[in-house]
Amino acid sequence: MPELPEVETSRRGIEPWIVDRRISRVVVRDRRLRWPVPRGIEKRLAGHTIDSVGRRAKYLLINTSNGTAIVHLGMTGSVFIVDQETPAGVHDHFDIELDSGKMLRFRDPRRFGCFFFSKRPLEHPLLEKLGPEPLGDRFDGEYLWKTSRGRKVSVKQFIMNAQVVVGVGNIYASESLFLAGINPKRAAGRIARHRYDRLADTIRDVLARSIKAGGTTLRDFYGGDGEPGYFKQELEVYDREGEHCRTCNTIIKSIVQGQRSTYYCVQCQT
Repeated sequence: MPELPEVETSRRGIEPWIVDRRISRVVVRDRRLRWPVPRGIEKRLAGHTIDSVGRRAKYLLINTSNGTAIVHLGMTGSVFIVDQETPAGVHDHFDIELDSGKMLRFRDPRRFGCFFFSKRPLEHPLLEKLGPEPLGDRFDGEYLWKTSRGRKVSVKQFIMNAQVVVGVGNIYASESLFLAGINPKRAAGRIARHRYDRLADTIRDVLARSIKAGGTTLRDFYGGDGEPGYFKQELEVYDREGEHCRTCNTIIKSIVQGQRSTYYCVQCQT
């Protein structure tokens, strides 16, 4: 599943190709995404200029002079730029054609993504209750500490709750907790303030480094397969069950929390 760094890299990759371009046509081939693509979305976008491309959590916000297209990549989705003559594949569900002769194409083999239109996107039901951005000013250790008081849920599930903070997916939650030295099974409400200060800083650092590691060029989003995938980076604990911890040489363990695999070092994380 694309996580926040992958979505932010996608945003940065498509932005130069589509901003200040007029939408000439929108073609929806298959409305059967996670939620049906609303009928009439084509007319609401066609003829309008794209002002900017934003991101809220893992949603791409394509802002036009008439409103905003909300796009979520789901489990297997991707967006990329192709020439308008490029034939559509079986999993290419919609295109946003531009006056440049290029188009933004959405591909999603498992059809768990979404495509909506809103005049007030931040008030859309999918976005209005989301927590703060982990790279924004509202997110810090004090916020995590105050929000966690009285919570019995594990700290891993706590930081993965999008109503607490957005964009801390499974990979980055495991990595951040390892680097902060916090056991993922520990109850969120029983973690001290100074440890949340360190965790907040670590989450910021892990996500920022992951975005930087994307290092994508414009070419990656033009004419290719449009699937940058997970960034090639050296992970400390995620998906390393049975291997030695690089810090203390203890064997990395794996457990299931909230139907997600969690990886951690029992020696380094307390």
